[in-house]
Amino acid sequence: MLNSLTVDVEEWFHICGIPALRPDTWPQLPSRVDETTRLLLDELDAAGITGTFFIVGWIAERYPGLVGAILAAGHDVGSHSFWHRRVYELDRAAFADDLHASVSALRAAGAPAITAFRAPEWSINRRSEWALEVLVEHGFGIDASMAPLRIVGDVSYPRGPYVRSTPRGPIVEVPPLVADRFGQVMPMGWGWGLRMSSPARVLKEIERANHIGRPAVLTIQPWELDANPPRVPLPSGLRFAHYFRLSGFLGRLRTILRGASFGPLQAAAALAGSD
Repeated sequence: MLNSLTVDVEEWFHICGIPALRPDTWPQLPSRVDETTRLLLDELDAAGITGTFFIVGWIAERYPGLVGAILAAGHDVGSHSFWHRRVYELDRAAFADDLHASVSALRAAGAPAITAFRAPEWSINRRSEWALEVLVEHGFGIDASMAPLRIVGDVSYPRGPYVRSTPRGPIVEVPPLVADRFGQVMPMGWGWGLRMSSPARVLKEIERANHIGRPAVLTIQPWELDANPPRVPLPSGLRFAHYFRLSGFLGRLRTILRGASFGPLQAAAALAGSD
């Protein structure tokens, strides 16, 4: 089965809810996204993998050449918002404006029609399901924002691709890989869960999902490949989520990428059932 490799193209300082990292400070902070994303592009090229890159519009506007490099390498491009704000903190109008700005920045950088979206911090959930209707209104057919995980989403969400109905029409939801461990649901396919787990454990969970006909969706953020990422003081939970076990992650990721079959998100979306 072809699993999905997705990348959230964001800066190391795109952390929601931290006043010291508000958008007006971003231009003064050292940028690492071009360097780390190109490192990831090289790794994927060496592994023979293409995927889907969800790009923050603020980055696309400042680094159109990076968007071009992603497209030239054969990857699909989707929106990861413009300002990297949690969707449930916005109203419909603000979300629509942000979405429009994101798409405009990506198209100006050379991307084709944008039809896939991922919200910052998996922030389309029970508080913001209205956002799916806005996505459909703006021509999106795929969303990858609803995590079947308690902290950011809901454990009752389906774990495989499925179709969600909205007043404006259907949209395919493609959730990330989770696993049942230690009596809890954990994020096996992204973030601290992916970084803490051995490649063998991750590959076993991918195989388990594939065995029941479910593609596994993995998500990487380029800053996770940074050998020496800038750090800022964060609350304990965020500090753990962002900085836990970054050391050696690139090597572990290489093993995972070569241990299963990966492609863009559209292949997983094509397997969607009904909600």
